[in-house]
Amino acid sequence: MSDQFVVLSGDFVTIKITGSASDFTSERRFPKGMTIFELKSKLELVTGCSCSTMTLELYDTEDKLVCTLSNNDAMLGSYPVEDGMRIHANDPASKGAFDFAAAGASADGKPLYTMSDEEYRKKGDTFLQFKKANKLGEFAKVDPEAERKNREAEAEEKALAETFTVGSRCEVSVPGQASRRGEVAFVGQTSFKPGWWIGVRLDEPFGKNDGSVAGKRYFQCPPKYGGFFKPKDVAIGDYPELGLDELDEI
Repeated sequence: MSDQFVVLSGDFVTIKITGSASDFTSERRFPKGMTIFELKSKLELVTGCSCSTMTLELYDTEDKLVCTLSNNDAMLGSYPVEDGMRIHANDPASKGAFDFAAAGASADGKPLYTMSDEEYRKKGDTFLQFKKANKLGEFAKVDPEAERKNREAEAEEKALAETFTVGSRCEVSVPGQASRRGEVAFVGQTSFKPGWWIGVRLDEPFGKNDGSVAGKRYFQCPPKYGGFFKPKDVAIGDYPELGLDELDEI
C-alpha cells in the first residue's frame, strides 16, 4: 500500500492581517478548523471593521488576490490559505473611521459626535445587538458541564480513531443508509470539519468524492469511491468484497 497512516493535529496557519478601517499590519495565528464567521468575529477587534458588514480577501505572498472568503459557514482551511499570506478585512462603512477619530473630527472636518453607552445600548441596529442575538463575545454562554462532556467525547473519538489502521478492510454502517464495504485509506482530522474521521476507499461507487475535499487530498481513489465517516460508524474486520448476488440483495 502506498497510503500511510495520517493524523492531522493542531492544524494552524500564520497570516498577515490588514484592514480598511486603519493603516496597519498584524501577524496572527489561527486554526484552520475555525469558520469564516468566527474569524470575522476575532478580526473585528484587530481591524476595527464590523463583523456584520466585513468582507475578507485572501492575498498570496506576492500580494496577488487569491479569492474572497465569502462563505461564513466554511472553514478557513477549506480555502487555499498558507503561512505568510495576507487576509484583508474590508468594511466600507468604517473605512477611515479610526483616522478621523484620532483627529477628533469627521471626514468633513466637523467635530465627532460621541454617543453615551446608555444611548448605544438602546439602539437596535448596532453590533452590540448583533452579538446579543448570536451569543457572541461577552454574551456567549459558557456551560462548564457541556464543555467537559465535549472534551470527553472528543477524547473518546480520538482514542477510537487511533485503533484504525490504513489498509484494513472495513464495513461502514451509517444510520438510515445501506451498509457499504471498503478499505480504510485515511485516519485523522480534516480541514473541512472538526473531529476525527475515517476515510474509506469503497468497493462500489456509492461515495461522495475521490479522496479529496475542497481541493485538499487525503487519499487516492476513483471519483465516487471515496467517503469520510465517523469512527463509530466504521467497523474493522474480515469483510471481503461483496459478490453480485449480495449487491443485488442490498
